[in-house]
Amino acid sequence: MKQLQEHQKGIIAVLVAALLWSSGGILVKLVTLNPFQIAFARCVFASLVFLVLFRKKLLKVNGFTFLNAFFYAALLTLYVVATKTTTAANAIFLQYTAPIYVLLLEPVLNKTKYEKINIITISVCIVGMLLFFTGKLSPGDVKGNILALLSGITFAAFLLGMRKNKHEYQYSSIFYGNIIVVLILLPSMFELTTITLPDFTMLAFLGIFQIGIAYAIFSYGLKRVYAVEASLISMIEPVLNPVWVLIWYGEIPSFYAIIGGIIILIAIGARTVISGSPALRARFKN
Repeated sequence: MKQLQEHQKGIIAVLVAALLWSSGGILVKLVTLNPFQIAFARCVFASLVFLVLFRKKLLKVNGFTFLNAFFYAALLTLYVVATKTTTAANAIFLQYTAPIYVLLLEPVLNKTKYEKINIITISVCIVGMLLFFTGKLSPGDVKGNILALLSGITFAAFLLGMRKNKHEYQYSSIFYGNIIVVLILLPSMFELTTITLPDFTMLAFLGIFQIGIAYAIFSYGLKRVYAVEASLISMIEPVLNPVWVLIWYGEIPSFYAIIGGIIILIAIGARTVISGSPALRARFKN
């Protein structure tokens, strides 16, 4: 019974984390600062949260720590710029193509063969990705979509780096990733002469809850649920992200973007389920 309760707590924790992550799109859209200023302020607040929550764990570093921190810093910045440049749906869906690059690169890095299920997943996701560049696109959409794709690539590099490194270094990688953003984007704040209370509040929420607290809650939940469960529940983020933006900002994704996003999420979700089931995985190996 106690084990079941712990599992339920884990599911709730991952769900809450995904809900907090999903608020990123609407808050980035509503804040009136430029993308670099938003990324800077968000990371300042997130860094403070990590200092309070993880303290001594942040002192554990190695070479991979700072490499992963660099990829995480790039991810944080590219996501904000992409969200401000194109639609929130495009930014989050294309960022979630990260598993495709992981599936492409892992066999190369580990010198293993490509599995049939991974080849199918990659092929289907590429079709979904192409739909984002179909139809009438403004220059902003094209630029934003490219930035979103780059955020997916940096996300994949970050995930691969974190897998290569030991678990005990993950907190410091994320902390120093935020610090890198703060240091690099500090000059952007010299252009800011004043900030409104609504902007400050939303920036604080982005850093404290959407990044800092969300990651702490997710880490708690991840220890109590199966990896497959965590991956599937986390997919609530890209689903709800554009929904909040539609409700509160009135931004409507293109028809092709919606279809492309659905294709990507279904492909990745199906692959996650299959990889988590030995029986289903065996079928795709034959």
